[in-house]
Amino acid sequence: MTDISQLTGQAFWLPVIFIGLMALAFFIYAILDGYDLGVGILLPNNNEQQRDTMIASIGPFWDANETWLVLGIGILLIAFPSAHSLILFHLYLPITVMLAGLILRGVAFDFRAKAPADHKELWDKIFKTGSLLATLSQGYMLGMYVMGFEQSVAAIFFAALSAICVTAGYSFIGAAWLVMKTEGELQQRAAVWARRCGWLMALGIIAVSIVNPLVSETIFTKWFGSPLFIVLLTIPVFCFLLLFIVERYLKLFPYPNDFGCWIPFASTCMIFLLSFIGLAYSFFPYVVPGQLDIWQAASAPESLMFILYGIVVVLPTIIIYTIFSYKVFWGKATQLKYY
Repeated sequence: MTDISQLTGQAFWLPVIFIGLMALAFFIYAILDGYDLGVGILLPNNNEQQRDTMIASIGPFWDANETWLVLGIGILLIAFPSAHSLILFHLYLPITVMLAGLILRGVAFDFRAKAPADHKELWDKIFKTGSLLATLSQGYMLGMYVMGFEQSVAAIFFAALSAICVTAGYSFIGAAWLVMKTEGELQQRAAVWARRCGWLMALGIIAVSIVNPLVSETIFTKWFGSPLFIVLLTIPVFCFLLLFIVERYLKLFPYPNDFGCWIPFASTCMIFLLSFIGLAYSFFPYVVPGQLDIWQAASAPESLMFILYGIVVVLPTIIIYTIFSYKVFWGKATQLKYY
């Protein structure tokens, strides 16, 4: 690990800034693309009208949501090139599967609206399959990352569990999105989906919370040997409190005048945020667990400063566009039209 006391000025702060920007990009991606991946996973096989409404609810947003993934990976490549190479080496196959899933989604989204009517159901299934491939591969990659890319039966088992639980988490936030964006029978059906997926996601939070300190003595010390232990303990406590709130809200659903339809989605976003904070605290300052810290992996300070000028322009542009698009298309989902 780098001796931080020997780092001064830009050499110290620029890698910290860039790891923060990368974490922000991946967090926003997990929220925004997470819900539209979840909606894709939840597409029902027995109701074409509901599938149309569900896809309409993500239609104006889903493609732009992936911008955050591109930004996060771009920062990793440019700011931490050695870490990018190492991560890609260990995760080449799941990354390939993820890209295949995202490509299938993009193709199916357009073709379902332009193909003959009797082919529409096929393209909906391809959209669902692409969503599943993307989420399972992302969950698997997260599990392998947490395990430090260890190639053992236990690590692969944990990565497989992580794949299932991350998929459940995306389905949970997708169902919460549908509760907020739809009405009637589909909204009530989404409430049932959310209740089923919520506790499976909780299993993933518990698994990561247990495995993290067990696989790394450094993480164990940071969590249990720190005077901040009581503060850190609030992270899982609040996660399960929020899950309980969502469960109680959805159990009595629906409410008059669609009261509080935003509560499940807002609560899920907060759970994602708390989970990200826990992971960030556990692994900082490592960008590759136990192998490379952010200063070892960082590009030269001069290169990082040059890149930072570009991000100062690009990042606010993406944020402004995202806020504008959500403001324009806010409200309940309506029929998605193609011209």
